[in-house]
Amino acid sequence: MEQREKVYDLIGVGVGPFNLSLAALSEPLEDVEALFFEKQPAFEWHPGMLIEGTKMQVPFLADLVTMADPTNPYSFLNYINKNGRMYPFYFLQRLDIPRREYNDYCQWAAEQLTSCVFGKEVVGLTLEEEKSLYVVEVRDVGTQEIRTYFAENLVLGTGSVPVMPASFRKVEGGGVFHTSEFLSHYDDCRNAESITVVGSGQSAAETFRELLKEQRSGGYRLDWITRSAGFESMEESKLSLEHFSPDYVDYFYQLPQKQKDDIFAGQGLYYKGISNHTINDIYNLLYEHSVGRETLNVGLKVLSEINGVERNESGGYTLEGRHIQKDETFSHDSEVIIAATGYQPYVPDFVTELTDLLVWDDEGRYKVTEDYRLVQQKPNSNHIYVHSGISHTHGVGSTNLGLSVHRNKVIINHLTKRNVYPLNETNVFQTFDV
Repeated sequence: MEQREKVYDLIGVGVGPFNLSLAALSEPLEDVEALFFEKQPAFEWHPGMLIEGTKMQVPFLADLVTMADPTNPYSFLNYINKNGRMYPFYFLQRLDIPRREYNDYCQWAAEQLTSCVFGKEVVGLTLEEEKSLYVVEVRDVGTQEIRTYFAENLVLGTGSVPVMPASFRKVEGGGVFHTSEFLSHYDDCRNAESITVVGSGQSAAETFRELLKEQRSGGYRLDWITRSAGFESMEESKLSLEHFSPDYVDYFYQLPQKQKDDIFAGQGLYYKGISNHTINDIYNLLYEHSVGRETLNVGLKVLSEINGVERNESGGYTLEGRHIQKDETFSHDSEVIIAATGYQPYVPDFVTELTDLLVWDDEGRYKVTEDYRLVQQKPNSNHIYVHSGISHTHGVGSTNLGLSVHRNKVIINHLTKRNVYPLNETNVFQTFDV
């Protein structure tokens, strides 16, 4: 059949910060015609955790474009300027910005980028080998109408989804929910008699801190339980931050896969710990609440894993736990349970349609080239670039916003077969390789 439909150079699946950055960086390029589909009606970045007072863990320079092209109109500073807030930001004198502001900035960019289309869900992907084209089926979320698009290349930016432990799933809903839904349940929390946060990362800490602020006025019992040995702070020293550099990504990629897995397993505090300022805020609140020998109705429990959750007669829940070092069991009752149990890469159903096309490792993970392309069974000129689920190949910085622009520079240079955005050979002071 004769191909009459328009063929795009690149179609993106998902519009999170990584693909939004790619859209902003590719917009000025005459030789790249791209289209990005997102099933949500508008850009939203972790809306359930946009708590007032929380801030980004990377400087504002890690915006959508600045690390590649500070003159790009979608820079954070241009957003500040266009919104008439340059002097307030100047007087703020901070590199970090509120998380709510980062979300608003991304929304500002997404609304202007005509290549980003919201309310459209990609539901099918196939490679038409004879024409060297990807066939992309897209469903309109509102009308349910399905339309077919064609592209020479794809980029997957499908992000991550909340992880709920199996022991929580059978009672999930009502008083048991993930931190990703925290703000939508906030009023219910303030009216509860008891609340328990399970987990020990940044989301757990921010949720606990917010509840601790109002704990005395709300009158609820507040507990924080983690299987970790302590409420450990993130490694934030400047030389440690150099692990989130192109140099370390290049070094890590060259290692054997088994060694990569072993190294990555020991790097949790680079990306899963709690920021120092959050821990300090929590400790300061606990100290303030204890003034005057007041009895704290708060508990922080470490080395304690939760193995089961059941409804109890009072209408709340009973958590069954075990102290890891003493191997002793315990029970804990709570009206509300908040699971701060992390996220995992989201692999859409349509990726299964590409299973025979791709190369997978022994753990069932797709293999990825150094320049962020999925390895295919038959090498061809139609590439699938990928942002999600690449920690096993590219390491600890795979989800770090400070590396998103660098990754998109690599993708654009490969896509256009020219040096659109120069890549520095050395970006850090230390040497990771021999």
